[in-house]
Formats: sequence, structure tokens, C-alpha cells
Amino acid sequence: MPLGLPSKSVVIEPYDPEWPRLFEEERRRIVAATGHIVAGVHHVGSTSIPGMSAKPVLDIAVLLHDFDDGERCIEPLEEIGYEHRGFSEDIPGDRFFRTGNPRTSQLHVYAVNSPVWREHFHFRDYLIAHPEDAKEYADLKLALAERYPMDRPSYTAGKASFVQGVLEKAATELHAQDDSL
Repeated sequence: MPLGLPSKSVVIEPYDPEWPRLFEEERRRIVAATGHIVAGVHHVGSTSIPGMSAKPVLDIAVLLHDFDDGERCIEPLEEIGYEHRGFSEDIPGDRFFRTGNPRTSQLHVYAVNSPVWREHFHFRDYLIAHPEDAKEYADLKLALAERYPMDRPSYTAGKASFVQGVLEKAATELHAQDDSL
């Protein structure tokens, strides 16, 4: 299945094993354009979780040593087709970019010391390690997409308590691992 999500719509597709390869291609393009600025480029979001149904859009986290370097990323990212959308309204400390029409990738830029990007990684890693929770999340997303096919804010709000619960479980697991060291 190709990537691409029409504006304002909510569509959940079955997992496509091509998503990691497509991310790797996009990562190489981003690093080639901004490698002198960025500390890392990572695949996050549901397309990064093996077997997870997802909106057919790559979620990408770009980490910077210093958040102020984000300004220096704008022009190189625009040169490879990303549209700078400014700061995200729902994620503090996040510069937001997207590419494609329909949208194929969305990119969030964070400083490496930002707790927000860590939540993306903890959420992803927890669901990879806990397939039963991943299935529950996929089922929830499918139900919400059916209920809100043209209402992204309601779709996102419908996932909020589940996401928060997973983040709490992930934090508890990480804390337990730290205690065992």
C-alpha cells in the first residue's frame, strides 16, 4: 500500500512491511539535507511498530543538539519537499513539517533533552514489546477512524487516555529496570 493521507481525513490501513524501508529512504534524504545540524533521525508513530495498523503517513522524529538549531533546518528541509508548518499546537517544543499531497510524511523536530520525544520512543518501544497492548491500540484506532473519518481532533482525543495509560506503563517498566541495575 502506498503512503498518503488526504487532508483532514482519518484512514487506518493494515501494516505494510514496506514502511520501514520507506522510512529508511526518507531518513537518508533528511540526513543528506540536514546531517550537519541534526543529532538523529528516527521512525516513530504507528508505522514504526511491526504489524500495527496505521494512518499511511511516516512519523519522523528529528533530534537536535540545541533546539535553536531548528531554524537552520527549515531551508534544507524545504529544499527536499517538506513544508514548515511552524510550532505544533498540540506538542510543546515541537517544530512541525510535512510533505506530500496527499501527506506522506510528517516530521517533528525536538532537542535531544526534550522529554516529549522520549515519550514517542517509550510509547513505540512499549507497544513493540507488548503485542497485546499493540493490538488493543490498533483496534481502538480502527474504531475511532470509523467513527470520525473526517474529524482528526476527535480521533486524536479518543486515543488520549489509551496513550496516557501506555506511557504510564512504560514509565513504570523503565523505573523497574533502573531499580534493578
